[in-house]
Amino acid sequence: MTIDIITQKVIGCAIEVHKQLGPGLLESSYESCLMYELIQAGLLAECQVALPIIYKNVSIDAGYRLDILLPNKLIIELKAIDKLLPIHSAQLITYLKLSDIKTGLLINFNVTKLVDGIKRIRV
Repeated sequence: MTIDIITQKVIGCAIEVHKQLGPGLLESSYESCLMYELIQAGLLAECQVALPIIYKNVSIDAGYRLDILLPNKLIIELKAIDKLLPIHSAQLITYLKLSDIKTGLLINFNVTKLVDGIKRIRV
């Protein structure tokens, strides 16, 4: 499955969650429901995955957690905020670089139309 097909499936799952729940809930609620939808769609996904920093060949757990990871394929960073800011894109870009994964989705569920809250990032 290509990364474009995977991201389309993930976006479809996120849209379904947003249709069912709407805006205004906690990020953790969207995460749990999106995980359910991803598994139902046949995608292998993990949530709250530790992302260590490799510093001078030493793995250091600095407390970074990926909201949702499709191993070796895609990082999904979830938000439930008023507006996405450049710092949120920077956060996802950093996660992509640290994990050596090339594609990420930044999804903000606190919008009227979910497509307005989705940003795809490639490094």
